[in-house]
Formats: sequence, structure tokens, C-alpha cells
Amino acid sequence: MAKKTMTIHLKIWRQAGPDASGRLVDYTVEANPHMSFLEMLDVLNEDLIKKGEEPVEFDYDCREGICGSCGVVVDGIAHGPQHRTAVCQLHMRHYRDGDTIVVEPWRAEAFPVIRDLVVDRGAFDRIISAGGYVSVNTGSAQDANNLPVPKPNADQAFDYAACIGCGACVAACPNASASLFTAAKIAHLALLPQGSPERQLRVERMVSQMQVEGFGDCSNHAECEAVCPKGISISAIARMRREYVKACLAGG
Repeated sequence: MAKKTMTIHLKIWRQAGPDASGRLVDYTVEANPHMSFLEMLDVLNEDLIKKGEEPVEFDYDCREGICGSCGVVVDGIAHGPQHRTAVCQLHMRHYRDGDTIVVEPWRAEAFPVIRDLVVDRGAFDRIISAGGYVSVNTGSAQDANNLPVPKPNADQAFDYAACIGCGACVAACPNASASLFTAAKIAHLALLPQGSPERQLRVERMVSQMQVEGFGDCSNHAECEAVCPKGISISAIARMRREYVKACLAGG
């Protein structure tokens, strides 16, 4: 009878807290090929709890690739080897029986490790709070035809708005830059009439906050685009730079 499970060897980063030393710890788990990567970690944690050991801490919520909560580096790749796939949607059928998988947290100064695979991504929240919203009083809802948006603008804005804020772009960037995340949030509002009144103030504040948080600068490696589970283009970064220059010139 064919084997229904696969033996997976894991090297997982364990770190008790932000100020503690961390290390890779070896584990072995029996996984079903139909399991998601996070379900495989659930099985490991069940085994550890039964043995009286501390389970591995990792982030997740929807497990549908929508919320951006999950995020680990799998064999050196943010979210793992599957293109445009969040780690919660990565399945064990993409691995072979006996494989060894290295699992680490996002690596960035602006994303300090809380415990094991969990990092503090509050820096993203603070960038959004700096200006990633529309605060003007728009009154009651208007008929859609009263706010015409060119189809190319609407499509591109939708593509940029698909960003789920997972942080894979930061983890993949050799400079730990948050440029793709910040640019996506700036660009999608800049393309829509609702975002136009605050566009200059928005880009100035969000770029400034990104720098305050300690993220590195973009140097066009495009690793961010390569690992983004939503496939957001680095063209957003070019648009952010144009918006920033225009805002600076307008401000004198």
C-alpha cells in the first residue's frame, strides 16, 4: 500500500523573545501531502504539546491568502517557492518525502522578532496612519457615473490596492525596504478622484514615516515584486517617486 504521509524534516527558528538569542532547531513531522504549510506546522505543534514542549509561534488568521497575517521565510524565500502564493496557501504536495525545509521569520530591523516566527509589523500600521486613507468629507454616496474614472486608472488602482500588507517585500529586499508596500498604498489612491485632494500631503507623510521606521531604500532589485503574493508591480514605486517629487516641488 502506498504511503499516505510524507516525512518532512524541519529546521525552525526558535527565539523566546525580542532580546533573546535565537537558533534553528531540528524537528521531524509526518505530513499529509494535501495539508497546507500551516496545517503541517499545526501537526508539529500538536506533537510538541503532547511531549510537554513549547509549540512554535507563528502568525495566521484567514488562511485564505487574503489577510496578510501569515508570513515566514521558507528555504530563503518569503512565502516559499510557489509563485504568487501566501504561505498559508502553500501545500505540502509541492515537497517530496524526506525533504528538509528551513523556516525563519521575516528579517528586518523594522520588523523585530516577538517570538519564534512572529514579528512586529506595527511599522506598516504607522505608515498607513500617516496618510494612507481618505479623510475629506465626501457627503452621501453619489451615483457611480458622477465620478468618472478612466478604465486604465481603475484597473491599475485595483491592482495596487490588492496589497495585503504581509511584509514579504521587506523580507525579500536586500535593503529591507518597505517601498513596494508604501508605494502601493500611495499609488492606488493617487489614481482615484477620491484620493486627489490629499495626494501631496499623503505621499510626504507616508514616505517620511517609512524612513522614520528604519526601512532601507529601494535600489531596484525587484525581489519585492518576485515574492509578492498579489503580484504587485514595482511600477508602483516609480509612481510613488513621481508623486513625492511633485509634492516637494509644490511645497516650495
